[in-house]
Amino acid sequence: MGRTIYPLLYLVLFVSVAIIGSSAAASKRLVAEQPLSQIAIHRARMMLDSSASIHASPSVLGLQGQDTDVVTVEYSSSNASSNDWIAVFSPAKFNESICPDASGKGQSPFLCTAPIKFQWANYSSSYLNSGKGSLQLQLINQREDFSFALFTGGMSKPVLVAVSNTISFVNPKAPVFPRLALGKQWNEITVTWTSGYSINEAVPFVEWGKFGGAPTQTPAGTLTFSQNSMCGAPARTVGWRDPGFIHTSFLDGLWPNQMYYYRVGHQLLNGTIVWGKPYSFKAPPFPGQNSLQRVVIFGDMGKAERDGSNEYSNNQPGSLNTTDTLIKDLDNIDVVFHIGDITYANGYLSQWDQFTAQIEPIASHVPYMLASGNHERDWPDTGSYYDVKDSGGECGVLAETMFYVPAENRANYWYTIDYGMFRFCIGDTEHDWTEGSEQYKFLENCFATVDRKHQPWLVFAAHRVLGYSSSSGYVAKGLTGEPNGRESLQPLWQKYRVDLAFFGHEHMYERTCPVYENQCVNTNKTQYSGTMNGTIHAVVGGGGKSLDDFSTLVPSWSLYRDVDFGFVKLTAFDHSSLLFEYKKSRDGQAYDTFTITREYKDVLACVIDSCPPKTVSS
Repeated sequence: MGRTIYPLLYLVLFVSVAIIGSSAAASKRLVAEQPLSQIAIHRARMMLDSSASIHASPSVLGLQGQDTDVVTVEYSSSNASSNDWIAVFSPAKFNESICPDASGKGQSPFLCTAPIKFQWANYSSSYLNSGKGSLQLQLINQREDFSFALFTGGMSKPVLVAVSNTISFVNPKAPVFPRLALGKQWNEITVTWTSGYSINEAVPFVEWGKFGGAPTQTPAGTLTFSQNSMCGAPARTVGWRDPGFIHTSFLDGLWPNQMYYYRVGHQLLNGTIVWGKPYSFKAPPFPGQNSLQRVVIFGDMGKAERDGSNEYSNNQPGSLNTTDTLIKDLDNIDVVFHIGDITYANGYLSQWDQFTAQIEPIASHVPYMLASGNHERDWPDTGSYYDVKDSGGECGVLAETMFYVPAENRANYWYTIDYGMFRFCIGDTEHDWTEGSEQYKFLENCFATVDRKHQPWLVFAAHRVLGYSSSSGYVAKGLTGEPNGRESLQPLWQKYRVDLAFFGHEHMYERTCPVYENQCVNTNKTQYSGTMNGTIHAVVGGGGKSLDDFSTLVPSWSLYRDVDFGFVKLTAFDHSSLLFEYKKSRDGQAYDTFTITREYKDVLACVIDSCPPKTVSS
């Protein structure tokens, strides 16, 4: 073997392969959506080579209190090849007793986990010529130490030839990456964050208050989950990584539109407090309050690595552009709705930590609300509406635990948000929405109970297209959305005069006219006034994932189509004026806009199928 392999002496390989999908086509599709699934870790062999080496520095990260840091990885091999690659493992060591060789056929020791990220060795331009290379890799504080490994043989037949030293953040357990959400009450904000501290080690809390005022301390609840909570591979096998502890605190009694400061903390048993970074947020407006209110909506973003690692086939190329454009405009955003397909972790749990790090500048300052998508929830025999393996075995556990939404039961990911002049009814397309279902009853109640005099802007949002889309994927099946979607919900949208319906799933942007029963009910394109006699639908799935195509046929109800990365911004100026903008992630400029101007009587006016038939009264 040539040399010892400490500290990865106990790296072990679980024989389970992370193959996702019920067919070869499905497997190919999902491999393209999660770079780590390209690595056939079950085939890895250990053949340490004394002529190969790898070293990482510095040995301690985060010395200035940062939760993201850069490490330099230097490596060499006398047999340098274009098939060589660098893997980042965390934790740095594994005990073979927890990673058994289930088949009994493998060679010991085995690797039992996928790395948390990787990069090709020849990403360093000098490697193939000199046999020496150097990478700058960005790491986040993920509660454990790190080691780096040099593999040859490519991704399909990896051979481990060198292992690095161990490095670590100065406090791996530190609280990191807070994400805000709107609570069940209008004057409540929730703060959720991740740490390595169990409730037996430290008490989690949030210190907060109005600027210029005395601070308040509010305790937090703590959740976690185990490998047995996962529903299948790879989440339950090579993609598993301990999630640490997820804490949520409820800050209530907020004053409308007031600015607050906060920071999370953990009080250790000896009385010492470990603090997170300081942040601030603006409290929500009172329902119906007449103030400037700005909302961003998109789906299907995913994560990407700023150091160029992991993204082997142009995967999720727009997610950083979307993230960075929102950060630049953050002073002009009040709340964000990410309507499904959040991380595309697909069962590789380490990616959820990395996603929370990516959106931290946004989610730590404005509420970041989610809807459930197929890549969060779907898994056979788990109650999913679709019998597919798109979640990679997560079956909703990560989305339901890592982020807060004000649902009565977060396993059923539908909920109501009252935000000033808006009411948002958020649906869950991965559970039954058809007439008579529990979700259908919820949605009708959400639409029916809003006071349109004070909350004139009624919005429906969900992941899959339940309304109108001319994407090639749907049109090829003879559809304009999910089967039974529009048939079930269109009567509700029309009856309760829903203004806007948003969907993701298709990675593009498309906006319809005010439409009912496949017909435009208004011929205007950029300015709507008076009675709204149909719902405007928008597909906003261009958050960052690789883009899809439209059909060549353009339906009469489709007013604007764009295959690019972007998002929608809604601006409510008052009870009578709403601005809709489709902005591209590349520059933040608006490419499709329209306005709605109307009075309260226009909302009350009957349109087709919105009011019960008149009766003759005596």
